[in-house]
Amino acid sequence: MNDLKRFLKKRQSKILNEGDYFVSAVLLPLIKSNEKVHVLFEVRSSHLRRQPGEICFPGGGVEESELSPQETAVREAVEELGIDKSQIELLGPLDYLVAPHGTLVYPFVGLINNKDKLAPNPAEVAEIFLAPVEYFFNNPPAQSSVEVATRYAGDFPYDRVPAIYRKEWTQRWSMPVYYYEYEGRFIWGATARILYNFINLYYNIKQEG
Repeated sequence: MNDLKRFLKKRQSKILNEGDYFVSAVLLPLIKSNEKVHVLFEVRSSHLRRQPGEICFPGGGVEESELSPQETAVREAVEELGIDKSQIELLGPLDYLVAPHGTLVYPFVGLINNKDKLAPNPAEVAEIFLAPVEYFFNNPPAQSSVEVATRYAGDFPYDRVPAIYRKEWTQRWSMPVYYYEYEGRFIWGATARILYNFINLYYNIKQEG
């Protein structure tokens, strides 16, 4: 028992079923312009298979060779924004997001220096735009919800469990969906959820400071 105690005390907890998810990381990029802090957004290229034309932050799947999602966030920002790694001042992590469609997202905040050297990769990014952080302080998101239902596979042994477990879809819970509008741009989904988390944290810091 002592061996078990020593082992568990040293062990770093992780997400038990992380392997069931598409694990990704994003960088929420900040840029100082005209003495104000802005959030940089990307518009995804229209020919991409996943979420074409949608507004997002730089990001993508965590590769096996990467030691942490932080590396992924920085790598993707470098590749998508056409910048050098030295231009990114990593400020720290936000809360990670577990999405109902099987995605686990690790978000980080980074300050991008030398904004004039941005050269977005046209294979992935149709365009970029900036929005002042103050806008999101003063304009909270609208909110809807997404309903999540579950259903066991056809080979599940229903005869071994209580009859309450049925073969059809069963609604389990609903999750909030946030969306912002900025100068005709529609920001929603995981991007808006991560942005909402960041804005709340940043606003509270400014109020306390």
